[in-house]
Order: sequence, then C-alpha cells, then structure tokens
Amino acid sequence: MRSIGLLLLFFLGSVSVLPARDPVIVRAADYGVVADSRQNAAPGLRRALEACRRLPASVLVLPAGRIDVWPEGAARRELYVSNCTENDTSSKIKNIAFLLEDCRNLVIEGNNSLIMLHGKMISFVVLRSRNITIRNIGFDYERPTMSELTIASVGKKSIEAVVHPDSRFSIDSGRLRFYGEGWVLHAFHTILFDPKTEQLRYSSLQPLLEAKARQTGSRRVLFEGNFGQPPYKVGDILTVRDPYRDNCGAFIEQSRNVELYQVGMHYMHGLGIVSQFSEDLRFRKVAVAPRAETGRIIAAFADCFHFSGCRGRILLDSCRSSGSHDDPVNVHGTHLQVTAIRDGRKLTVRFMHHQTYGFPAFFAGDSIAFIDPKTLLTLGGATLQTAVLMNSREMLLELKEPLPAGVSTGHCVENLTWTPEVCIRNCRFERTNTRGVLITTPRKVQIEHNVFSHTGMFPVLIADDASSWFESGAVRDVTIRNNLFDACGYNSNSGAIAIAPENHQRVPGSYVHHNIRITGNRFRTWNAAVLQARSVDRLIFEHNKIRPVSAQVKWTGAAVELDGCAEVSVNGNQLPHQADALIIINQMPENAIHTDWRLANKK
Repeated sequence: MRSIGLLLLFFLGSVSVLPARDPVIVRAADYGVVADSRQNAAPGLRRALEACRRLPASVLVLPAGRIDVWPEGAARRELYVSNCTENDTSSKIKNIAFLLEDCRNLVIEGNNSLIMLHGKMISFVVLRSRNITIRNIGFDYERPTMSELTIASVGKKSIEAVVHPDSRFSIDSGRLRFYGEGWVLHAFHTILFDPKTEQLRYSSLQPLLEAKARQTGSRRVLFEGNFGQPPYKVGDILTVRDPYRDNCGAFIEQSRNVELYQVGMHYMHGLGIVSQFSEDLRFRKVAVAPRAETGRIIAAFADCFHFSGCRGRILLDSCRSSGSHDDPVNVHGTHLQVTAIRDGRKLTVRFMHHQTYGFPAFFAGDSIAFIDPKTLLTLGGATLQTAVLMNSREMLLELKEPLPAGVSTGHCVENLTWTPEVCIRNCRFERTNTRGVLITTPRKVQIEHNVFSHTGMFPVLIADDASSWFESGAVRDVTIRNNLFDACGYNSNSGAIAIAPENHQRVPGSYVHHNIRITGNRFRTWNAAVLQARSVDRLIFEHNKIRPVSAQVKWTGAAVELDGCAEVSVNGNQLPHQADALIIINQMPENAIHTDWRLANKK
C-alpha cells in the first residue's frame, strides 16, 4: 500500500494518499492555486483536475478565500448547449474555469471559496462523468455582463442616474457606453426593477441612449433631453444586457449522479446551469442570487436551472433564485422534425429552433414517439437501432421496426427514454419578470412546499409545443401541493398556474396532458385568476386558499378557466366571502367538471 502511495505522489505531484477505501485528497494549493492573491488560478486548476481525473476517487480541496480565474490558461472546449446556441457562424468554443471531463468519483470541496471569473467564462463543465459532487463554493464575475443603474432624479428635461460600481461605463461623444473585460455592449435589452413593489418589468434604455449624457461624479451620469412624460421614477433600477446568448453559467452533459450542494451562482452569463442528456441530478441549497454585499439585483442573464433531455431523477431541494431575466426552472425535451424518410426505417430529423442544435438528441436503444405537431398527440412509437449526428442540425435515425402507419415528413419525434422524474421542494423563487417553473415530462413530477414570490408571469407553466420552441412533452403525473404563490402574474395579468399546450387542432376525446393535482396551496393574487387549463384529462384543484394581495386590489374575473378538459374536480377551495366563485368553461360539457363553484360558458 505504501508503494502505491509513493507512485501516486511521483506521478501526480503533492497529493495526500489515504487508504484504498478512501478517496485521494488533492490540494489545489499544491498546484499553484493561491487564494486572495489576484493571481490567475486557471493553469493550476487545470493541473489539479487532471490529477483527479487519473485517480479512481478523489477530493479536490480548494483554499478558502477569493480565487481569480481568467480565460488565459483555462480549459477550452467546443460546446453546443440547448437553448443558447444562437447561429452557425459564431464560435462555440467556451472558456471554462473547472472542466471535469471523463471523471469518476470526484468531490470538489470549495471551503466556501469565491471563484471570481474574468471575461465570458463558464463556471464549471461536467462532461461524460459520474459520481460528481461540487460543494461549499461560490462563483461570480469581476464584471458581470449585466449593467445596472439607479434613477436618482427625474425631470422633463433631465434624468440623473447612478451606475453600479460593478458596471463599467464611459461617456463617448455624449453617449453612454457599457463595456467589460473583452466586450462592449451593443444591444440594450432592459428590465426595470422597482424596489418598493419587488417587481421586474420590461422596459427600455432608449430614452437615455438618445439623450446627451455627461458624467457628474465618479458613477453619476446626467442625461439631458426632452423626456416629456418621464419614463422612470426615482429609485427605479434599470438592468441592461445584450440579449445574444453565447454562453451559459455551468454545463452538465452526458453525466450521471451529479450533486451540487451549497453552491452560490452569483452571476451567470447567457443561460444558467444547463443540464443536458444527464441523469440523476441533485441540487441542494443552490442559490442563484447576487452576493448581498454587492448590492446588485440580477444574478442570471436568462434561466437559472435548465434541464434539457435528462432522465433518472432531478431533485431541487432548498434552492433559491433571486434576480433573473428569465425563468428560474425549465425542464423539457426537444421535438425534432422529420424531414426525410427512407426504406421505411430510416429517418432524417432536424433541430428546428435557432438556439437549440448541435448535440446528440437520440441514442441507439432509445424509445421514441412520433408526434403530430398540430394536435401534440402520439401517432405511434419505435425503438432506435442507430442514431447518428450527421451535422449540427440533422440526425439520422434507424428504427428497429417498421415506421408506424400515418407518420410522414413534417411530424415530430420525441425521445421518451430521456425524460426525468422531477422533485422541486422547499425552494424560493423570486425577482423574475417571467415565469417560475416550466415543466414538461411524462414522468412523476412533485412541486411542493415552495415559495413563488413576485414572478412576473405564471408561477407554474406546463406547456408542450412542436411549432415554436419545440420543447416536449406531455405530462402524465404532476402534483403541485402546499406551495405559496405570492403576488405573481403582474406582467401577465394572471397569477394563475397555467396548463397551456400549443395544440392547434383538437381531437374529440383525446387530450395532451393527464393527471394533474393542485392541492393545499395558498394564492395571494392581483385578481381572481388562479388556474388556466387547456386539454387536460383528470385535473384536480382542491383545498387551496385564495386571497387578494391587499384589500385595495379590485378582484375581478373567473378564478378558473378550463378549455377542452375532462374529468375535472374543483372542490373545497377557499375564496374571500365577497368573491365570485366562478369557473369559465369552453368546448367542454358541464358534466366534465365536478365542482361546488358556479359555472359559465365562455362567450
């Protein structure tokens, strides 16, 4: 045993070898990673991770404190990432702080270190690895690609703003200019945060861009022009970014049994933590939120937790998202469109959305379903003999059995093998202008004991489409229980849970979604709406408590809207005594619903 330890020391450098039953302790400091030094840790991290990769089991221990990482000397890989691959001409090569590639049985122990990224970098990438844990660590950007400025004074002829210390800017020929480490902002996607109401709304920086700007202090800028009716008020915070998605915060692909524990993602450029064709993922106490001491509002350029084509079990437990420009959670598969059929068993299928392509979406042995994009109903199934990525947009699939009758070009294919069970519990989702949780998977889903606070749109959306985002698929077993939905939906005029598949044709007696139970939740809403559902068979909405956000809110409209559903139960829910317990139904008979509320047909 001693000789084995000596050999490992010789080959790997300064590594502490424990008995065979224990993992080897690898200390990043022994590879040149120095905390609180502002030295570039990228080369040292690469060497330390390579040492871990060659071991059967290891723990990489980071020094406590701030660790700076620049692209120079960092790992680089070409990556095609779901929902953030914009076009064929831009480079897909990413700079990566922690690359875990073909690793087994590896723990990264952060010791509560803060990894400070420079330029546009991915925090960590896990490729073709298994049994990975990343814990007790935070990631941030020295210069986030999100710029923030607070309105200090407002007039018809002038507006003064204070630029956040982390948002580098200059005034060039009277025009405001934001820049960062290796980039300049050219497009100005703007979302306004109102600290008094805790609301994020779509806005525009154009009034300030068209005005004449001059700097009046180290971070103060005066804009002079003819503003007429001022577009902002004192205290508003404008958050500004380029909408082009050329990166992600972290990436997990073709990996298994990955756990994130007590991880802080304090800023992510592009999409958030993207898990793609991976299985058995556990995120516990992961916070996507700015560090409190920065005073920043936004931590995520787009989604926070994004899962595309995963399987096994996904667990989000005691996680938090605060400050995102898109949805905190999105779980989905991808519909590819059939473009050619040969010999009755060979198909060419194509990625259809411009942000999603370039990665294998099917594998030999996978079970698939053929989907009519107009109805979103299944036309039949098959098993794959082979699956080959021919180019960045197309795959060639060979079936083990003949093509089901009725399948033709223009129909879509869904991968049924790569669909996950999902449990989201004890989490808090706040400060987003869009939705809370988007989820489409046929396997068991539990959304329970969470707080959805001030999501701008639907706190929960169950969609499915094969014509816009091409995000599959239909749900079969969903439980939403014991959650608090607090003041959501102010941007969509509805704080409702929405079940909204994009089926453009109806088939009598057939439904897209099945078996959805919504029980024991509390809703504080801006109007009466708490549930909108379309094309659902077996829907339960029972024992929920519904109240207005405040006594001043004018509560109007139906609490529930149902469109083409069957076997619905709406019973035992609590409304304020003055509220009208109204359900509006459309294209369904009254005997399809069992309720103690009043029914009305849509006019």
